[in-house]
Amino acid sequence: MNKLSEFFKNHKKVVMISATVLALAVIGTVVMLTGGLWKAGDGEATALPASNIYPTARATADSVNTPPATSVPKTTAAAATKTTEKENTTTKPSTTAPSSTAPDGTVPFATAIAPDTPADYQAQWDAGYLVAIDNPDYTYSCYHISLTDEDRDLLERLCYGEFGSGGFIGAAMIAQCVRDAMCFDGYSTVEDVIKYCRYDGSTTSGTSDECVQAVRYIFDDDGSAVQHRMLYMYNPYMVKSAFHESQNFILSYQGVRFFDRFGY
Repeated sequence: MNKLSEFFKNHKKVVMISATVLALAVIGTVVMLTGGLWKAGDGEATALPASNIYPTARATADSVNTPPATSVPKTTAAAATKTTEKENTTTKPSTTAPSSTAPDGTVPFATAIAPDTPADYQAQWDAGYLVAIDNPDYTYSCYHISLTDEDRDLLERLCYGEFGSGGFIGAAMIAQCVRDAMCFDGYSTVEDVIKYCRYDGSTTSGTSDECVQAVRYIFDDDGSAVQHRMLYMYNPYMVKSAFHESQNFILSYQGVRFFDRFGY
């Protein structure tokens, strides 16, 4: 023991330097494994976004296209002025709806109707849409709708009950469907949308921060999940629906399929 103490006494400086180098190496390894505690930008270190900032638009479904890992910008495409008469802002496709059932009794999936000109994903992301789609409606817009405290609370819980597993983007899609129903079909409350559009997601299971943020993004910030009106959605893994598949298919996100109707 005396020899060990004498060694540390005579080589104290060397031991301290070695320990410092070892500690720095361990910290560096942890940073690399966790993706880094900081992101470099313009030559300076900047902290990663806080959890209450809208997450980057990243999809997990194969059929969805999402932008690079950048902060979600605020959209300007949906900030039209409310008028007393609603305009027909959704383009009617020239194709027909699919047949309701296949010969074997199953319901065939509808496919998105792509425009003649390939869609510009980057333009959609730059405009603030969370998910780029192959069939955008460049005329899509919806006037600003202010939610009452009761409607906001109900919608936040509905987004969680309908598609809480979809995170911020899934909740934003549900919120956009509700807003589009209010904007284009004249429903004045979230409760009316739930009743007459036959939403059956639970509103008694609470909500999440992502659902709260999604409702704020769609209604307060006039954001949109996609550049197209959406009025219907369903999960084919839970139920078959010839009605939904006869509508204008827009996209699928994490297995949930979203639709507009044909025409206005």
